[in-house]
Amino acid sequence: MILAENEAGRRAALAKILPMQQKDFVELFRIMEGLPVTIRLLDPPLHEFLPNSEDEMDEVARAAGTDSLKVRQRALQLHESNPMLGHRGCRLGITYPEIYEMQVRAIFQAAAEVTRVGGQPVTPEIMVPLVLSRKELEILKVLIDRVAAETIAAVGVDLSYMVGTMIELPRAALRAADIAEQAQFFSFGTNDLTQTTLGISRDDAGSFLPEYRRLGVFEQDPFATLDTEGVGELLSIAVERGRRTRPSLKLGICGEHGGDPASVHFCEKVGLDYVSCSPYRVPIARLAAAQAALANSAS
Repeated sequence: MILAENEAGRRAALAKILPMQQKDFVELFRIMEGLPVTIRLLDPPLHEFLPNSEDEMDEVARAAGTDSLKVRQRALQLHESNPMLGHRGCRLGITYPEIYEMQVRAIFQAAAEVTRVGGQPVTPEIMVPLVLSRKELEILKVLIDRVAAETIAAVGVDLSYMVGTMIELPRAALRAADIAEQAQFFSFGTNDLTQTTLGISRDDAGSFLPEYRRLGVFEQDPFATLDTEGVGELLSIAVERGRRTRPSLKLGICGEHGGDPASVHFCEKVGLDYVSCSPYRVPIARLAAAQAALANSAS
């Protein structure tokens, strides 16, 4: 799909990927047995899917039935100096809408398949990553609603769903009132929100963060424990402004902070509904959430 030279080529490749995605979603919905399932649409930049070494490029070229030079040229075209702030997330969905169309179709066809065979009713929560404006989400929500309507009409199974977004850019947090006009839920992507607020790379900060902690610039690693004064302030603003527009707005965070007890307590304090974290941190998050809820009710 990445090597395709035009939309027709991309759609031909995506048609082969769709049943693979659908199979994954079917398994996901069956395992969850009616529990909420939030699916984030494609987020990483496309270059991450291409190999780096000459040998790997040759291997990909052989598998794709093309020459190695074409793979190398495409890798150079996709190269970005700062890909985490580049062509990824909803920006991919807007410039290559056929990618998100395929994913959304796979989601709804999987939900219909599970529902049709007597499984628990499925309500997918479709999450659009990296929005910075209401207009981006509006464009993609039109796409999602259209594909949902087409799929529901084709399969003859009535399905309900939610459309929301990740808040992981400072501008998105500040414009939460506008974005909430299109979003039924926010999930705060605190890994990226921390990077974009502090201007610090999560992957490269290890060379100086220990010294910053020793000198008291940071009491804790901001990528492990939420920076409540900066990132937390943006989060609080987004909660207040988002719910002002849509009082029923469902709110949570996804990221490593969701498994940190101090961060979970902060999330309870500002009124989030849930936290999401890596599987191995779920027991810690559950305990911290229970303690935070008890402390909040006691106060």
